[in-house]
Amino acid sequence: MSGLFRKRTFLRHSGVKPRYDVVVIGGGVNGLSLAYNLAASHGITNVAVFERAYIGSGGSGRNTQVVRANYNTPETVPLYKRSLEIWRTLSAELDLNILFSTQGELDLCHTRDSLEIERDKSLLNRAYGVHTDVLTVDDVLKVCPLVDVTGGGELPVLGASYHPPGSIARHDSVVWAYASAAERLGVDVHEGRAVTGLSTIGDRCTGVGVESGLEVEAGAVVSAVAGYTSIVARMAGLRLPISTHPLQAFVTEPYAHVLDGLVSSMDLSIYVSQTARGELLAGAEILPYNTYSTASTFEFLAEASRRSIQILPFMARARAMRQWAGLCDMTPDSSPILGESEVDGFFLMAGMGTWGFKGSPIFGRTMAELIATGRTPELIAPFAPGRFAVDRMVPDAFSAGTH
Repeated sequence: MSGLFRKRTFLRHSGVKPRYDVVVIGGGVNGLSLAYNLAASHGITNVAVFERAYIGSGGSGRNTQVVRANYNTPETVPLYKRSLEIWRTLSAELDLNILFSTQGELDLCHTRDSLEIERDKSLLNRAYGVHTDVLTVDDVLKVCPLVDVTGGGELPVLGASYHPPGSIARHDSVVWAYASAAERLGVDVHEGRAVTGLSTIGDRCTGVGVESGLEVEAGAVVSAVAGYTSIVARMAGLRLPISTHPLQAFVTEPYAHVLDGLVSSMDLSIYVSQTARGELLAGAEILPYNTYSTASTFEFLAEASRRSIQILPFMARARAMRQWAGLCDMTPDSSPILGESEVDGFFLMAGMGTWGFKGSPIFGRTMAELIATGRTPELIAPFAPGRFAVDRMVPDAFSAGTH
């Protein structure tokens, strides 16, 4: 029987070297995706990932498992389409089951304005080869008979968009898959090591300071710290157009399998899916105030529960088990910042807002190409840090749930 099993070491504990070719700040899914792709695609293995707590302890462990490509701009649709393609084979690539499952995404519309937005989105998606349909009310019930199309008698459903490729993946499995795959290729992943400063010579970033007084030299430094981006950027003397907002979610106790895919309301700003363990998972829009607190609130739980029951009445029988908040680094256009900053050698994987998990495979792959070759891949060229200075923004607040 022993031949049926294999012993695996997911993370080794190595010492910090005095110099690395690339230092990645942040041990979440994007930082780990970058480290893995540097090693796997470009042979750059002298890479360190510094995480102040444990890997996935930040936004990666606080997301809501959704993966999709149905975005609203000509720049974002191809980017997330490619990311979704990578997601489909990621378990095999990383040699770990990430519990990826294609179940579809149903976005309900209760007003004519939101329905028109979904019609426009469907046309744009189809132009780029992304499958997104517009549904009638009868079609909605065929896709998900659990939906209350009367909207609780208050806000009737007028139609919906349906994105069949919409999927879910287990966030902690993804983080561990990237981390272990990167380490097998020679990358050092340092947990419990906070970066306390950046070293610069002139206008170039040359390394990082780490807790306990360690100074580490680096050929390139990448910030991949989600909601804490502004803090790290200030270490380099940068002021970024980013604000940090909390995004909350809750899960119920495990429930017999009943819901396939994601069901959301574009007008109520609520979305619900079911996890592999049976929990019903619900999230809403970002909160309008700025904070670094990850405390969740009773007001959120009460309001999100009300909205969930309004579209999926069966949820009234489910008991809430726990809730949490994650931090989102929001840009003025609700699109990510991907590229080298005005400080040479200091790169940004930032401004992910509510979609960092979805894009992590392609963010890591394209940023690795940029760092390794010095050439910006076409997919991320529109998301360069300098776009704000030249007024070339990529506005997609509706996709980000911040409208």
